[in-house]
Amino acid sequence: MFYEKYPAIVGSDVAGDVEEVGEGVVGFKKGDRIPKQLSYSQAASIPLTLATAAIGLYANQPSGIGLNPLFNHTSANYSGQAALVIGGSTSVAIQLLRYVKFGPIITYASGRHSEYLKSLGATECIDRNQVSLSELPEVVKKLTGGVQVKVVYDAISNNDSQLAGYEILAEDGGMVLVTGENKLQEKIDATGSKKTVVRVFAYPFMPAIQEFGKAMYKNLTKLVEDGDLVPNRVEDLPNGLAGITAGLERMKKNQVSGVKLVAYPQETS
Repeated sequence: MFYEKYPAIVGSDVAGDVEEVGEGVVGFKKGDRIPKQLSYSQAASIPLTLATAAIGLYANQPSGIGLNPLFNHTSANYSGQAALVIGGSTSVAIQLLRYVKFGPIITYASGRHSEYLKSLGATECIDRNQVSLSELPEVVKKLTGGVQVKVVYDAISNNDSQLAGYEILAEDGGMVLVTGENKLQEKIDATGSKKTVVRVFAYPFMPAIQEFGKAMYKNLTKLVEDGDLVPNRVEDLPNGLAGITAGLERMKKNQVSGVKLVAYPQETS
């Protein structure tokens, strides 16, 4: 989102209690707690992470690779097809791949998160501290027994991860980048490859994917209630907005992994 005037409300990952219901709004009433079964911190960690992973994996091209454009588990079944998540502590992508029955689901992440990621649906975890990105294609090949990897979700999206993911990807597969530039399109164009690479840059309410966004959020409550979507692990920062700077410094020093930092503005002293 881009803003030309300030002050502006720049966030959309929210949770809370319904105080008033606007004209024409259905499905909510005054006093509702949104959501019912999660803490506000857990709930606020879901919308952006869900939208990024869901649009990239499920929405049709050019926004995504089109695995589940109707956003339901009955219309998509990828049993027996392999998928790789680079930056596996990006937990939502793993869960969305499990939801449409991919298997095996391989992750490339810090080894200390392996049990947590397996609880979300990963079948194999490759420790990024033990295996470099240049070594990743060979390691994945051994794990899959030569089975082609139909989906690569690259949550790192730097030059090395893109090259590794592209090498691993099956010729008819799809790869999702979540940040940075798509450094692979020239290679695809030059070789005539059938590989699909998309970079997620979309908001669920943009006209081109608005219907997909509606389906996604319509299904969100049931996904959480049924345990198909487990919220991210969270850490509440102290001192409201004043705590954000320290949180960012920790992120710059690579001291935050497998957890979302949450600030409560009203706690600013």
